[in-house]
Amino acid sequence: MTTLIYDGSWFGLLCCIFDIYEYKLGAVSVSTPERYQPDAFSAPREVHTDTQHAARVSKGLLKNVSAKAYADLYACFLSELPEVPALIVRYARAVFSEKLSETAFGNPDVLRVTQISKMVSRERHRMKAFIRFQLTADNIYFAEVEPDFNVLPLIMGHFKNRYADQEWIIFDKKRQYGIYYDLQRVEEVQFTFSEGKSNPNAFAESEALYQNMWKDYFKHVSIDSRKNTALHLRHVPKRYWKHLIEKQVY
Repeated sequence: MTTLIYDGSWFGLLCCIFDIYEYKLGAVSVSTPERYQPDAFSAPREVHTDTQHAARVSKGLLKNVSAKAYADLYACFLSELPEVPALIVRYARAVFSEKLSETAFGNPDVLRVTQISKMVSRERHRMKAFIRFQLTADNIYFAEVEPDFNVLPLIMGHFKNRYADQEWIIFDKKRQYGIYYDLQRVEEVQFTFSEGKSNPNAFAESEALYQNMWKDYFKHVSIDSRKNTALHLRHVPKRYWKHLIEKQVY
């Protein structure tokens, strides 16, 4: 057994698949340096991330599966579930070596990839609906989120198109990174949380007024006699409420 140690990135994982075929490796496991635990039954092998090697694997996958199936694999990776790196490696090996069909749902790996990608897709849709921007003193719209999965790479295109005329930052508090749109492109940014929402002087003076207007709107359109709390919680789970302006108390 060989344990492939990679940097935790998508390209790094694709390079693990490249090395399996380049060096004709048999049974493998995959790990990151942070999670790797030496044992007497496996030999560690460091995998260097090479964009050309990753591109070759990516191209090979797209020759054997549809663009949707490839997107499902990437969404599966973004779930960050511990089982996923090994799952994707097994899936890719079956596609290359056994010509496994992406619709072979009798295969447990194909079924699991599909299940996880649907979970991530649901979180992606929720982020599109639940993100609330606040205007900063620098005239940049800022939103803070804590999604279950790492969905920022999947929503950047949506927000770039929808808010193309204003600068914005969406910050993932759980993973301590964000995406920033500067009116031309979206790029990844990292900063400490104290530079963002926790600073009361970070936001424009008019922001409090707009937030109160937003809360008033939701209060007045709500009809008590038609409230369905169970249905509401199903569509807007409580874990998202702390980042929804309309759910905050005056």
